[in-house]
Amino acid sequence: MYNIVIAVIVVSIVILLIRRGLQACRAAQQTDWGSPILNYLDGLNRLFCRKYHRFQFTPIALPAKGAALVVSNHTSGLDAFLLIAATQRPLRFLIAREEYERFGLKWLFKAVGCIPVDRSKHPEQALRIALRSLEMGEVIALFPQGRIVLPHESVKLKRGGIWLAQQSGCSIFPAYISGVRGVGSVFTCIILRGHTQLISYPALNDVTDNCLPQLKQLLENPKETNNV
Repeated sequence: MYNIVIAVIVVSIVILLIRRGLQACRAAQQTDWGSPILNYLDGLNRLFCRKYHRFQFTPIALPAKGAALVVSNHTSGLDAFLLIAATQRPLRFLIAREEYERFGLKWLFKAVGCIPVDRSKHPEQALRIALRSLEMGEVIALFPQGRIVLPHESVKLKRGGIWLAQQSGCSIFPAYISGVRGVGSVFTCIILRGHTQLISYPALNDVTDNCLPQLKQLLENPKETNNV
């Protein structure tokens, strides 16, 4: 009898904690992903970034509707979570196919509309899919550095973002992420608690090829470009 009472108490506590957790996720949610499960995950991600990773940010001021491009530096596997937590519209990420195909995660990447990029052959196919998404008024997010890049490391930016903005006529919304522990990693950075920050910059409108050096400056030297 005693064991039954203890079991009932434990189960009741677990149910209460789950219920409160779901309520907290619902309250934290800010983006409608078109699915109850994804909406709960949106709230959970915001709580995780804000409470665990002590996320401080200036919101990325996307238009309420219509096409837009979000671009950021790329230091770790946590970056996408932080970008989602700093916006109020669903983001469709361009993601390397080998990451997209990871066991146990493909369903999630597919559910949130990630676009896999096959970098070894025909990467332009992903750009065409992204362009169609922009023409439908969606928001595309990408990392123009092309790979994880350590702070103070300089690389040549990929032109895909510039091309998409030119072809669709949309604006680019640059952001700079810092304060992540475990930079250079995909999973360790998610576990290690940091003081994460995101600087969002004014949109780049009427994008031309001349914007590429400016974009490179924003993604590599935030202290020099805070007032841009």
